[in-house]
Amino acid sequence: MLTVHPKESASMLTRDGVRLDADIYRPDAEGEFPVLLMRQPYGRAIASTVVYAHPSWYAAHGYIVVIQDVRGRGTSQGEFKLFVNEIEDGEDAVNWAADLPGSNGKVGMYGFSYQGMTQLYAAVAKPPALKTICPAMIAYDLYSDWVYEGGAFCLQTNLGWAIQLAAETARLQGDAAAHHTLYAAAQNIPLYDPVPSLNECLRKLAPNAFYHEWLEHSQPDSYWEEISPKKYLQNVDLPMFHIGGWFDTYMRGTLHLYKDFAARSAYRQQLLVGPWAHLPWSRKVGDVDFGIEALNPVDRLQVKWFDQFLKGIDRGLSQEPPVCLFEMGSNQWRKFNDWHKEHHKLYYLSSSGLASVREDEGKLTTIYAQLCPSDVIVHDPWRPVPSLGGHAALPAGSFERSHIDRRSDVLTYTTAPLESDLHFAGDVAVEVWCDADTPHHDLCAVLSEVCTDGKVYNLTQGYLHVNDMRSPLRVVLQPTCVRIAKGNALRLSLSAACFPAYPINPGTGSPMASTRLMDSQIVTLTLHCGGDRPSQVLLPVVAPSQ
Repeated sequence: MLTVHPKESASMLTRDGVRLDADIYRPDAEGEFPVLLMRQPYGRAIASTVVYAHPSWYAAHGYIVVIQDVRGRGTSQGEFKLFVNEIEDGEDAVNWAADLPGSNGKVGMYGFSYQGMTQLYAAVAKPPALKTICPAMIAYDLYSDWVYEGGAFCLQTNLGWAIQLAAETARLQGDAAAHHTLYAAAQNIPLYDPVPSLNECLRKLAPNAFYHEWLEHSQPDSYWEEISPKKYLQNVDLPMFHIGGWFDTYMRGTLHLYKDFAARSAYRQQLLVGPWAHLPWSRKVGDVDFGIEALNPVDRLQVKWFDQFLKGIDRGLSQEPPVCLFEMGSNQWRKFNDWHKEHHKLYYLSSSGLASVREDEGKLTTIYAQLCPSDVIVHDPWRPVPSLGGHAALPAGSFERSHIDRRSDVLTYTTAPLESDLHFAGDVAVEVWCDADTPHHDLCAVLSEVCTDGKVYNLTQGYLHVNDMRSPLRVVLQPTCVRIAKGNALRLSLSAACFPAYPINPGTGSPMASTRLMDSQIVTLTLHCGGDRPSQVLLPVVAPSQ
């Protein structure tokens, strides 16, 4: 590794004359070096070190590293508008970075979350100097990958992020009182209202926050199309290293981007998914320690990637399978030649009609059940089923949830103890034949592992916001990669709420932002098993690792 020059600061002007500020880290060596660029809104000194190595570590590996404040953030000039200026500003930043003294003219980008999004927007403009990107935990379509899931507003994550950005705006404006109030709210996110009304802090202190617009646009209309990178990336092609986490709230976006480019790209598309939440990327996620193999390998893998595509050093990537997934349960990395899209095994739901009363009544079986009664649950908005872990709640991860499964408003269906290990990796879905006394209701599905000691740990979940009487309902769960050990069991839990990860469906069909708890209705759901309405779990079963 090389020694590194002391950090320097530099500025550039955008095409409309706005000054953007950056910190630059350089190798203390002769010659020209590729540039790694990160553009972020949280103050450039942070440099995403919550998940990545410090920029000086990358500089020591022979790269000029540029960490830039986006427009209106940090010390950069201009007005911050969420995602609005990132295409043109990103192009200008790439061109500026490529021309820095000591640059060899080749630029790569890295970063997660908003810093991942800035990579996609910069790529839209096709600046010739941008040779590769490493987007982590992003949205391809902002509506379905970031803000809404299955048509339901992602309340806890969206509200928390809106408060964080509003607090940063107050700090930059020198409004100490607003910053104090918002900081306090961020430490204890005000989720006392079961529906996402315009939270008091944001309504008073950030009236122009994007959060309000997001609530108003509850359908996938042109508003989302215009601000999503998906629309603009259809004619773009670059080698990309895609990074995600099984418990990351934006895993859907990471996978949608990877699938699209893997299907059409002329360049290598590489996918790495760890057992992590949005942050940190560590071995313990929730209640579960996934072992030493789950420690974050991303920095070393990114240097390997950048060496290949920015320095022209053959790191043997073409000889490796492009998909690398952490298998929870075996707690080891597995490599695949492609993403598993097909469902290879079905588990049917069967019951005596008491799946909401006794944990041992609802069954998951591979045998088709011809005669089974229906199960009924009653959703009371006064005492909604709480969210716990998964990808949409804070904190995220895998938690012991047997106390939730014992509620009378949760249906549970469990296999017999497995006679051999069960491995599945890829897309997971649940199809439920369901009637309701109102067309407006929600359905939450959680897949868990039931251990021999009776403890239950969530593996993956999905959520669906329903506004009609169609059936069956298809709930798409978070993709995953799991081994369930012999002797343990697989369980499906179904409920009509998962609060505060998602707002409570009032059952009235009225807009979410205008609904009060006192207007919400009690909803009765009837779930059918077997006969001509076979509710089922669809799993992408794979062979054990060799």
